[in-house]
Amino acid sequence: MNSNTSSQGICYLVGAGPGDIGLVTLKAKACLEKADVLVYDALSHPDLVTWVPENCEIIYAGKRADQHALTQDQINATIVEKTKEGKCVIRLKGGDPMIFGRGGEEAAELAELGLKFEIVPGISSSIAGPAYAGIPVTHRSHCSQLTLFTGHEDPTKEDTSLDYQQIAQARGTKVFLMGVSRMAAITKTLIEHGANPDEPMALVRWATTNRQESLVGTLSTMAELVKKNNFKSPAVAVIGGVVNEREKINWFEQRPLLGKRIVVTRTRQQSSALKQKLVDLGAEVIEIPTIRMVPASDQDTFNDCIENAYTYDWIVFTSPNGVEYFLDRFFERFDDARSLGGVKIAAIGPGTAKKIKQYHFATDLIPEVYHAEGLIEAFKKEDIDHHTMLYVKPKQTRDILTPALRDMNAIVDECVVYETVAETRDITGAKQRLIDEGADLITFTSSSTAEHFKALNLPLNDDCKVACMGPITSQALGELGYTVDVISSEATINAFVEAIVDHFNPTAQN
Repeated sequence: MNSNTSSQGICYLVGAGPGDIGLVTLKAKACLEKADVLVYDALSHPDLVTWVPENCEIIYAGKRADQHALTQDQINATIVEKTKEGKCVIRLKGGDPMIFGRGGEEAAELAELGLKFEIVPGISSSIAGPAYAGIPVTHRSHCSQLTLFTGHEDPTKEDTSLDYQQIAQARGTKVFLMGVSRMAAITKTLIEHGANPDEPMALVRWATTNRQESLVGTLSTMAELVKKNNFKSPAVAVIGGVVNEREKINWFEQRPLLGKRIVVTRTRQQSSALKQKLVDLGAEVIEIPTIRMVPASDQDTFNDCIENAYTYDWIVFTSPNGVEYFLDRFFERFDDARSLGGVKIAAIGPGTAKKIKQYHFATDLIPEVYHAEGLIEAFKKEDIDHHTMLYVKPKQTRDILTPALRDMNAIVDECVVYETVAETRDITGAKQRLIDEGADLITFTSSSTAEHFKALNLPLNDDCKVACMGPITSQALGELGYTVDVISSEATINAFVEAIVDHFNPTAQN
């Protein structure tokens, strides 16, 4: 490549991995975070687009079977044009860009024009798919050789570039991609060229995702099994004795929420803990944040509260977000935590207390029941007569804590640190996915998420259940006309997730 092309930009040919977003490499993430232009495929995880900067130009180039958003020539022209404009272009491809992904052709096009590019390998579904199905593609007891080929070519064509004679008689494991629609022809051709018809065989569909399912048979029976089970692409095919290992080490498909599609309506800043726990249990999570947090409009009052925080007897926090907004601003103003003085700190629950601890402050009061009413009851056991209190809160909240504390002769000032507004952005296309695909469960963690979801007027499929975190949110959902099917006994993420698992697996042992 020419050394004088740096001003023309650069194109990264990036592997997006097999589907599980946790299998995306750190280098791929770093590339996405600096992208000026993103050109991505259908098999990329939808959340990957949230890693790019807000001003990034996003171009969908998905290709599946005969449905192409862009032809290969159009994709090549696009990445060339954008790179020539001096931009950082990310060409995101499912799996690994150089394994049946035409990444080599795209790289050659860039190289021929003297444009800068880099190749960022990704984990291929040819390896990851079998692994997530409990099938090691190599195993000391079975084989130490792997043959990888494409099933996209029709083996009955005279001009096929594949040597089925060689493939059929090769030892060890055979893996092929993109061959479900040609399963009968591929298996028949392999057997005709000497492959053992009784060789164990497996297909892994939507590998490493919540939709993963596997089909096990033999080389001679697989085509009929595909037809009988209406087994569709995309799928990875594995042939060989290693398939038998699945009986012992099939780990991924045992997860209690596998196959369940769950909607999370928390703000994008808040959703990570709930989302990750559900994903770890096998769920496919659709994020439809209905609200987002913005700084309080009255910044002068907020700053006055920070300046005078040390003068109070108590600071009361009712959310981790309030803690973050307040203490981040506090440490912008003060270098020393001792500037907060001898103030006592109250937290509405363990999640809020955990956030407080991250700033190296202790919590003096946590109620037994984690909502405002529980906090009121906890303060009734304290002597707070004429104590000064700074209540750190969002602008929109139930107006019960301040009056109750004042009834106990406390002197309460309210410090509004953030506001919630309707989230109108949908960069991942999650709303349309809910409309098109439906969901098994929709979750609400607060009254405000429920109110704003109602305002979106999105249809829920008839069998979609409603889950809420804690009794207060349940009451709000009832007032909005929802029937609550799942409710956690405590307003904590752990209790909420346990309630969801129990709903789908009522007889499972904890």
